[in-house]
Amino acid sequence: MASTIRSFHRSSISLARSVPSKAHHHQPIDDALFPHGYRAQGIYAGVKKNKASTVLEGGAKDLALITSTTARTSSAGCFTRNVFKAAPVQVSTQVLRESNGRANTVVVEQRVKGMADAWEMVQAADAALTKPLTGHSTLVMSTGVIGQLLPISQVLDGIRSAATSSVAPSTGPGTPRSNFADWEAAAQAFMTTDTFPKLRARSFDLPVGGTSGNRSTTVRIAGIDKGAGMIHPNMGPPHATLLGLIATDAAISPRSLQSALTFAVSRSFNSISVDGDMSTNDTILALANGAADPAMEEIDEETHPEAYEVFKAELTSFAIDLAKLVVHDGEGATKFVTITVKGAPTYEDAHHVASSVSTSSLVKCALYGEDANWGRILCAVGYAPLSTSTVHGLAAQAMQIDPNLVSVSFIPSDGSLPLALLVNGEPEKVDEERAKQIVSADEVTILIDLGGVGDASATYWTCDLSHEYVTINGDYRT
Repeated sequence: MASTIRSFHRSSISLARSVPSKAHHHQPIDDALFPHGYRAQGIYAGVKKNKASTVLEGGAKDLALITSTTARTSSAGCFTRNVFKAAPVQVSTQVLRESNGRANTVVVEQRVKGMADAWEMVQAADAALTKPLTGHSTLVMSTGVIGQLLPISQVLDGIRSAATSSVAPSTGPGTPRSNFADWEAAAQAFMTTDTFPKLRARSFDLPVGGTSGNRSTTVRIAGIDKGAGMIHPNMGPPHATLLGLIATDAAISPRSLQSALTFAVSRSFNSISVDGDMSTNDTILALANGAADPAMEEIDEETHPEAYEVFKAELTSFAIDLAKLVVHDGEGATKFVTITVKGAPTYEDAHHVASSVSTSSLVKCALYGEDANWGRILCAVGYAPLSTSTVHGLAAQAMQIDPNLVSVSFIPSDGSLPLALLVNGEPEKVDEERAKQIVSADEVTILIDLGGVGDASATYWTCDLSHEYVTINGDYRT
């Protein structure tokens, strides 16, 4: 009888929690918001497996090429810390280092795996486009099934085709430039199990110096990313699969672009999780070409601290928006979950605790089943790996969580009052019906207060774990 009851319960959940459409996350964007001085292309190169519905349209797009047309482009990147780094990660890291952060082109395709193939892609793009450098100017990114090789000849032909068919935009304000349709095509070429192209663009004012003295100018920023599964990035500067490119027409030095990107990634892409698996390919690249204003000096964090801080804040906010799209499109996800931890001594400690809760399979399953089982949240807080310090030559845990100080609350998405579950280590008398209503929403927020051992906080974005996730990944190669 117990077995029959469990089987019925599982079946009822499956019927109740179907995966909602996520198409509304992709909408047209005003052409005026896309940065000057870039050309973006997305084409079908013959690599991606076609579905019958896409054949008449020339096939699903599987190769993107984005290039800056200005002579003073800065570039930066954050890459996976997985010890098994994919060939494009290794090649792009080397190109960034050898070009001193002056690469101007990015190629994205499906399934490149060998070092020789990755270098051939770099060389093909370098040869087909005008290069500002004597060395390599192209960065590469790849996605797909780990270890499967691609038909490199088709990719190389696709790079040449994209390079020659693209019409270079003007770099000046008020003149033709790349538009939403171009960038949308490139975003479509990023996709694998993604259900919608992930594309955003915006503009902001940046205080700058220049020949006319202190003033501000409007700059634009566009970004593409992809990812739905194998998502738990941990990326750092050069030292899923989630791939991303951010391009701006602001002028910023390579080292300061790298510093700003590293900070932004730590607060955005390194703060999302779908399934807790870190890919071998995770890469976020950034280009900045100064095309917004020819008089704009390159911003540097030491010589232009005010402008740099504004740029860093805007980049971080923009990166968070892009990163959230990945979670919204999580494989099989039915809920978007925000987990905020406060009262920690350092950002890193708060981040570790938030990550622990975000990756708990039991927490994620409870959210899928719309079960307000806050005990699982507390459990994940308790085993979070915290920062360590060295005392007398021995590693010691620098932070201690005091269970008597911890509080946990659900924050309703409708703006009503929070529902306290645990206050200073003591369970509250919870209105289970209201708790059920809160976790039944499409978006759920969990607040964890460690009790004031510090004033640092961190936020993670994650999703639930559904039957559909298992189905997708059980059949991934078939």
